[in-house]
Amino acid sequence: MRQGYAVYVVDQPGRGRSGYLAESYGPWKVPDGDGGQRRYLSQAKYRLWPQAHLHTQWPGSGAPDDSVTLQMTSGYLPEIEDFTKQQFLNRDALVALIDQIGPAILMVHSQAGAFGWPVADARPDQVKAILAVEPNGPPFYQVDFTGAPDYFKQGPLALPYGLSAVPLTYSPAVADAKELAVVQQELADGPDLVRCHLQREPARKLSNLKMPILVVMSEASYHAPYDHCTVKYLQQAGAQPTFMRLADLGIKGNSHVMMNEKNNKEIATVIAQWLGKTLPGKE
Repeated sequence: MRQGYAVYVVDQPGRGRSGYLAESYGPWKVPDGDGGQRRYLSQAKYRLWPQAHLHTQWPGSGAPDDSVTLQMTSGYLPEIEDFTKQQFLNRDALVALIDQIGPAILMVHSQAGAFGWPVADARPDQVKAILAVEPNGPPFYQVDFTGAPDYFKQGPLALPYGLSAVPLTYSPAVADAKELAVVQQELADGPDLVRCHLQREPARKLSNLKMPILVVMSEASYHAPYDHCTVKYLQQAGAQPTFMRLADLGIKGNSHVMMNEKNNKEIATVIAQWLGKTLPGKE
């Protein structure tokens, strides 16, 4: 907003100011506070992934009764339990919004990453760029974190269309996600990284994801072991994402909730700079 953009911060269907329709949405759940401790607030204590100990930017102690912790967790809201249903509902809601407001830059973080790709796929001429801050991933299968020495365990199939549970436009077309041939790397790209799941070559192309894409990853996040897999998947599918590793820019020590941390203005600045160079005249 300070840079002159018109900004829409949306409530997901069934969250915040959007009424919960149990007959349509089914059961709901409350975000796991203990999970927040392990993944953001005290991640250096638990060390469930190799980069966790690098976390230095949280502005509080990380203790459950710390004022900063309470400020964050007080914003936790119930959500639709079925993540696949969330993806379809949010795709439709965001497409409806873009149809009203016109061309837009789509900024997503975490869970919302699985919502963003289907929106851009449905409105490729209206989504002018995607800012994906540690988007939901990695492709296809979840990663469960177990701590040393192995750190990683393959979880369930969560994103059957690679980046989402919502069907995406592939070329050649797929009538069912099972038509996507999935293979896993034999060797990871580095000692502290997961082995990515990709398409078997020749890979189908995500023909509608032609807009500029920025994938932002912090140094200490639980996404640090696998966000490169999302980038590799996009590249294999014909997109041209920019991969911004914050540590490579000298911005170190951040967790997954980097927007809440001490150096958040530095992160906002490099994202805005990329956007200004990529879409000149739009800043």
